[in-house]
Amino acid sequence: MYENGSIYMGITKELQPQKVMFDMSQANRHGLIAGASGTGKTITMKVMAESFSDAGVPVFVCDVKGDVSGLAEPGEDNEGMQKRIDRFGIRDTFSYKSYPVTFWDIYGKGGHPIRTTVSDFGPELLSQIMGLSEIQEGVLNIAFRVADDNGLKILDLKDLRAVLNHISDNRIKYSAKYGNIASASINSITRAILPLEDQGGDKFFGEPALDINDWFMRSDDGRGMINVLHAVEVIQKPKLYCMFLMWMLAELFEQLPEAGDADKPKFVFFFDEAHLLFKDVPKAFLQLIEQTVKLIRSKGVGIYFVTQSPSDIPDPVLAQLSNRVQHALRAYTPAEQKAVRTAAQTFRVNPDFKTEDAIMNLGTGEALTSFLDAKGIPQIVQYTKIICPQSLMAPCSSATKAQCMAGSLMGEKYDEPIDNISAYEILTEQAEIDAEIAADELALKQAEKEAAEQAKQEEKERLAAEKAAAKEEERQRIAEEKEALRQKIAEEKEAQRLKLAAEKEELRQKIAAEKLAQKEKEKAEKKAEEERKKKEKQKAQRQAKIESQFIQAGGQVLKRGLLGILKLK
Repeated sequence: MYENGSIYMGITKELQPQKVMFDMSQANRHGLIAGASGTGKTITMKVMAESFSDAGVPVFVCDVKGDVSGLAEPGEDNEGMQKRIDRFGIRDTFSYKSYPVTFWDIYGKGGHPIRTTVSDFGPELLSQIMGLSEIQEGVLNIAFRVADDNGLKILDLKDLRAVLNHISDNRIKYSAKYGNIASASINSITRAILPLEDQGGDKFFGEPALDINDWFMRSDDGRGMINVLHAVEVIQKPKLYCMFLMWMLAELFEQLPEAGDADKPKFVFFFDEAHLLFKDVPKAFLQLIEQTVKLIRSKGVGIYFVTQSPSDIPDPVLAQLSNRVQHALRAYTPAEQKAVRTAAQTFRVNPDFKTEDAIMNLGTGEALTSFLDAKGIPQIVQYTKIICPQSLMAPCSSATKAQCMAGSLMGEKYDEPIDNISAYEILTEQAEIDAEIAADELALKQAEKEAAEQAKQEEKERLAAEKAAAKEEERQRIAEEKEALRQKIAEEKEAQRLKLAAEKEELRQKIAAEKLAQKEKEKAEKKAEEERKKKEKQKAQRQAKIESQFIQAGGQVLKRGLLGILKLK
């Protein structure tokens, strides 16, 4: 309960119980609520949330089981509650009442949706959540820079994937400007998006993005708004849950101004199942959480981790948690016994009891507490019975939740998602334009190719026609030449025939002439021969007559003389 700038946490377990008070001026020094399941951690968290709200401090609470929603309804009276009211001495001040509650849900089922843009989330935090290597983180930073330089808003995961695909398609161009961009790194980042989508990152990233100032609202009566995150489903998706918590802290740290020391915090967070925030996280991510927790208190923000054992929280972070509420721990194994000893060592010793034994003997609704006093000095550990909440301990009804959501201004602002024009739409449109241009260019090239082929075909046909014409012309020429040759040969043959005929006729005439001449010759020769024979006959006759005359006239000598004379003649 809220009392004069402090939270009345409960009473000590003594014969003369003393009030255990938590000075709100030290609430921004952070805290831890630890204990085994069923020991009362949720009740403690509700008591503190109610008190901060009564003090006008807005609160954020993670509801992992659904029972924190009871803050929206007044508590129910019963005999047990009456006994607690008397035990804590609050008969005159206690009243059952509901608190101003705004329900939120990353999935938008049990509350108003919580969204942020990928750009607002930033590459550094996104790299840690995705478990990227240093080189891959560098490529992711380049992707964000490319988006900024080209007016591409990265609002959701499809925008991020679109930008990565765009860079992959133009890797050589961007590598020349921003440094080497390995395809393997882009592929690794793209694959790392899938688990985020599977766990609901596609619902967390988008618009309208949450304005963190909407968590700083107060009700009309001045009480701080209790923002309840319905985490029943999201707690099953640890990566998304951690991503949301880290973004929330980073957003607060970035937006809130320095507050300095104040009588109460500006805002208080209760992170239930806090061990999920530190499970299997890279060292760089752990350092980021440690730095945020360490520095955010100067902004007037108090962070309270709720988990089973202090050993769930890394030592560098645990060292920042000055306000402690330790519910019972059970130690059945050596590891659990070690966890109890560790938890006991974090408290300032109370000489009235042994802290380690007390932790294991605490009952439900009891806790060991230690808070900073007004001067910031840790108080000795107290065996404390935690005071009862004023709101309903059980989950609120569906009707109450529906009424809260319907009456909230946040519904009109955040319930309906908005898909503004961003990288995905721009790059998709550009891709469509490029595809159309490429299609037009392809069609033009095809048309040019077809025209070239047509021209080639026409040229081929023209050449073929010319070749055929030339061939026909050549055939005709050859035919003409053959005809001319044939005619020439015929003429030559005719001329030869005529020549031969003429020659033959000439030869015939010559032969005939020769025959005639021969006949004439023979006739002349015959005639000559006849003349010769006639002469010879006449001569012989004369010679015979002479001889006869010589014989008759003389002797043998005379005959010879006469013959010689005749020969001389």
